[in-house]
Amino acid sequence: MISEFITWDVNPVLIDSFVTIRWYGLMFAIGFWIGFNIVSNMFKHEGVPEKWVGILLIYVGVATLVGSRLGHVFFYQWDYYSQHPWKILATWEGGLASHGGAIGIIIAVILYSIFTTKRNPLWTFDRLTVAIALVGGLIRIGNLMNSEIFGVPTTLPWGFKFVRSAEWHALYEGVACHPTQIYEALTYLALFALMMWMYWKKNCGERPGLLFGTFLIGTFGSRILWETIKNDQVPFEATMTLNMGQWLSIPFVVLGIILIVWALTHPRKEIKYTNQWAPEPVPAKKKR
Repeated sequence: MISEFITWDVNPVLIDSFVTIRWYGLMFAIGFWIGFNIVSNMFKHEGVPEKWVGILLIYVGVATLVGSRLGHVFFYQWDYYSQHPWKILATWEGGLASHGGAIGIIIAVILYSIFTTKRNPLWTFDRLTVAIALVGGLIRIGNLMNSEIFGVPTTLPWGFKFVRSAEWHALYEGVACHPTQIYEALTYLALFALMMWMYWKKNCGERPGLLFGTFLIGTFGSRILWETIKNDQVPFEATMTLNMGQWLSIPFVVLGIILIVWALTHPRKEIKYTNQWAPEPVPAKKKR
């Protein structure tokens, strides 16, 4: 007889030796490495300075970590962290919020555009978010390996029993639940494929804001949907019509709609694709 559920018993630790490597960290690292190369190819395709890529990586890396952590602190558990502020630095104990990461990246890209590219921030957002969609999908696979951020009980044949999760044992012992990590991962990977097609096949980078708007609607619109079958992250969400993740997603979806309408109602900005890095400027000789 075919089982009507899947027992998920994967060890979240890939290597446990003198160096500990977790699946989650590996997925995060792979996402950043692939994403770096995707953005690098886009920048080279459009003939911008090569150093812009490295600078952007630093901005985004710091913004993602700091923004995700502070997002969790302020949006979900401020009552606790306001009494234990030193715990804010304890990122190894868990607690990252994607909405905080998104806000952090937005701030970082604006600063990056002011100090590095001297271009409209939409130029960077349109290219960067293609890679972020991929990273988001890989991170959700990492969540699956950690047996965390799963959904409510289900009778569907692909329901998972997360036997390594203390939360699952406490809430749903013996009952299969929605593997919402897989739902979200597939959504983000499909969005990534769509945006790659839009950039490389349809030259949508010539319509500022179109790719960024597509990302916002695809990412946060789906987040509103999947949150309906996910467990509450913190107790106070039990009394809310929409949970915190859904409320925080709404402004991003609205912004995405505005950006797409704006992009499609304004003239296309033609780009000359040189497929090579811009030459570094030759420093001027000092007069003696």
